[in-house]
Order: sequence, then structure tokens, then C-alpha cells
Amino acid sequence: MNRLQMIKRLDEKPNKLWDIIVIGGGATGLGTALDAASRGYDTLLIEQSDFAKGTSSRSTKLVHGGVRYLAQGDISLVLEALHERGLLRRNAPHLVKDQSFIIPNYSWWTGPFYTVGMKVYDMMAGKLGLGPSEHITKEETLAAIPNLSEEELTGGVIYYDGQFDDARLAVNLAQTIVENNGTVINYFKATNILKTDEGMVSGVEAVDIESGKEYKLRSKAVINATGVFVDDIIKFDNPEAKKMVKPSQGVHIILDKSFLQSETAIMIPKTSDGRVLFAVPWHDKVVVGTTDTPIDDTSLEPRALEEEVDFILTTAAQYLKKDPKKEDVLCIFAGLRPLAAPQGDDTSTKEISRSHKLIVSLSGLVTITGGKWTTYRKMGEDTVDKAAMVGGLEEIKCVTKHMPIHGYVINNDFSDHKYIYGSDKVHLQRLVTSNPELGERLHPNLPFTKVEVVWAVRNEMARNLDDVLARRVRALYLDARASIEMAPEVAKIIAKELAYDENWITKEVEIYKNLAKGYLLAD
Repeated sequence: MNRLQMIKRLDEKPNKLWDIIVIGGGATGLGTALDAASRGYDTLLIEQSDFAKGTSSRSTKLVHGGVRYLAQGDISLVLEALHERGLLRRNAPHLVKDQSFIIPNYSWWTGPFYTVGMKVYDMMAGKLGLGPSEHITKEETLAAIPNLSEEELTGGVIYYDGQFDDARLAVNLAQTIVENNGTVINYFKATNILKTDEGMVSGVEAVDIESGKEYKLRSKAVINATGVFVDDIIKFDNPEAKKMVKPSQGVHIILDKSFLQSETAIMIPKTSDGRVLFAVPWHDKVVVGTTDTPIDDTSLEPRALEEEVDFILTTAAQYLKKDPKKEDVLCIFAGLRPLAAPQGDDTSTKEISRSHKLIVSLSGLVTITGGKWTTYRKMGEDTVDKAAMVGGLEEIKCVTKHMPIHGYVINNDFSDHKYIYGSDKVHLQRLVTSNPELGERLHPNLPFTKVEVVWAVRNEMARNLDDVLARRVRALYLDARASIEMAPEVAKIIAKELAYDENWITKEVEIYKNLAKGYLLAD
């Protein structure tokens, strides 16, 4: 997957008529472009920043049916998500693994209550279930999670869901699109919608952020899959359109694994304000979250509010023997959920359905919003079905249900941090064999090595420090301070690969340091 080659495809055929152009390189856009390309449609995906730069790299890292949605009575969403969880587990076994969860019980009635609820969850998963839930004793609960708070603990309910690396799946989806003859380009921003004399959508105006070159890209169908930015694209089509998305901010913190001395995750089904809180093992650290805060402004780099951080720390302390303090936070990150709220709805964001929503404008712009990572494939299928009809494309059935994602390998060794590369891991090893220096670690506190930077630039379209340290090796999300310390060395490797000079290295390191400081709590 090479950006220059992708740009060359555009330059060689400037008047090309695409079947489908997808705007947006997050989970939804990538899933949609893969569905379109794998059906045989001539597909182009453009992303204003990097793949999964926004919300899609800032999840709780779960592939799940949504226990919370079951409690809200959103049965259809849970059924769909559980089915998709099973398909994703089969299609990307190198990234998605089974994760056990325990709901700790601190009153006599919660054990039977949640046991019944999780049995319903199991039943809904059917043949794609990951294991049976069951009620366990206090002793069994503490054996599984020794550092749970013991005071008034009566037992627990254990159940199973999926866990994954979100940004890595995004990269693999982009690679799979290219392998299916699709074209994907990051740092390529849509600036307007093209229309025919009759006012129908006929393509996209865009600019290559790196070169500044402007393009007019013609297409039979245009799909707006830009997450919390869908209203910006809708405004290109219809400046009078009302807002379609009500953003909700979800914040997570990263703690050292000493706070959760277990491979089993904790799920708190109802916190003091009705939210759900998870503490999940991830890359030898612990992800704790999330919040659900209505936000007015959209941004590629949203920032956590002080009250959100306090809520997570206070709630986590109620269930852990070791109370996390602000100084223990290795990283804090915020993501904006693109909730498809009804017009005029004043319901709190935690009550809005996470189901996806498809809209076709009078001029033919197809917009997809809502949803979540687990259902990305189904969202793509539904969107392409609609776009094919709008664009008058040949009717071709979806083929992604049983399509292996790039990197597919069975029985992956999840104890090796390079498990995220799946079948590509052997290629990284060959690079190290030919140049042993590439096997050197970049920081003593993190396992990442120089070869991973080289691979990210050569094969995964990483263009800068943020791409590499945030979404290719996840250093920023695991230990923001360590990632800042790694930055100069990583910048040198990127510069060598892309033929950038010392001036670029100096500027890039400064840019990254300023960005990464936003992932740290103020000292």
C-alpha cells in the first residue's frame, strides 16, 4: 500500500469516472469502500487526515454486542452486533481475540439479575457465541481479579466478548481494499461536491494536502462517511440542511497493568450516573472508560474535560484495591461518537441509539452515520446497496461476510507484541535479518522496534510521527511521555524513508510534542 502509487492512479486518468467515491477513512468509510471494491465496483476512498485519525482509533477496544444496549431494550442492535462480532472474529483472527469479563456483584440481588441478563446475551449470540456466561462465587471472582475491592463483594458474573486494536484493523482494512483493486488515499481532503447541470451529485472536488494539487473527481455515486464531520459534507450538497449528528464525547485513560493484575476485564454495568465503565487489558496496559458527554464542537483532536477524568478515576477507585490517581495516568484520549439523533431531540446522548442511519439527499448524496466499530461491515453493506441503487450500478451481491482481512492468520501468538501484524510479521522479521539494527527497541518502557517504523512508512502509508506513534505502533495511546521521548529517533527513520531533510525532522518533532501533550494530564 503506497501513497505515491495511489496518487499516480488519479494523475494518469484525470477524467476517470469512478463507480463510487467514499469520503472518510474511519471504520465506516473503510468498511464501505471494502464492500464496494470487493463487489467489483471501481472504488476510491479519500481521507482528510490519516486512516482512523478520529473516533475510530479512540474506542474502548471492544468487539461487542453491547450489554448496555440490551439493558436499554435495543434488541435489534444487540442481535446485529453479536452476529457481526462473530464474523469479525472469524475474518480477522489476528486482531480480534476472546476477552473474558467479570461483572462484580456488591449486593445480593445483582448476581441473579445479571446472570439472567447475560444468559439472554449468550442466547442471542447463538452459534457465534464466544463462551457461556455463569455466576461465580466471591472466591472465584477474586481468584480471577485479585485486585478487586473485597468490601461487600458477594460474587460475580463472568461473560465473554471480543477485544481488538482499532487503528490496526483500520490499516488492515485499507490494505484489503487495495488488494481488491480499490484506491485509498490519506491526507486528501474533500472541498466540495460536484453536480450536474440538473443539480445531481456527480463527484467530489478535493485537494492533496501534501502537494496542494486540486482535483475534480467524477463518480456515479458519492458516499459521505465522515463520522462527526458528516454535516460539513452535507452542507456542500445543501447549505440549508439541518444538522444530522449530535456528537457525544467518550474519554478513556490508560493505566499500568498493576491496576488490573489479570487477563480478565471488569465491567461495571451501571455507575453513579447510569453509564457503563470498563477496565480492559490492552497491550500490557489497562484501558479504563468511558464517558458520554454531549459536545457542540467537532475536532480531530478533542480534549477530555476535567470532570470526565475525575468521573473515571473516582468510579474506578470504588472497584479497585489500588486507587488510580492523576499521576498514574499514562495517557488520556477522547473520541467523538457521531450519534444520529432525531431532529429536535433533547434526549441525553447515552440514551440515543447506536444504530446506524442512512440518508439519501434529493441530489443523490448518500450519507451514513451512527453505528460502532463492531457493526462496520454491515454498515458498509447497507451503504453500498443504497449507493449502487442511487448510482445506477450493476446489482452485485455483498461478499464481505466471509472475507479474510489483510494479515489473516489462525492461532496468532498474542503474547508477542507484533501479533498485530498477523501474516505480515514474517516480512518484518526478514527486514531485521537483513539489517539487525532494525530490531532495536525505540524506548525501554515500550516494546516497539525500528523495523515497525520502516514497515509503517513503506507498507502502511504512514506519513508523519502522529501516524506512526499514534496509530501504527500505538505508543501515544500506551504511554504518551514515552512516545514523546521516542519521537526524535522515529522522525529520523521516517525522514530517511521519505527523503525528508533535517529541517523537517526538527519541525515534525515539535509538532508531535505539542500534540502528545494533549494526551497527558497537566502536572
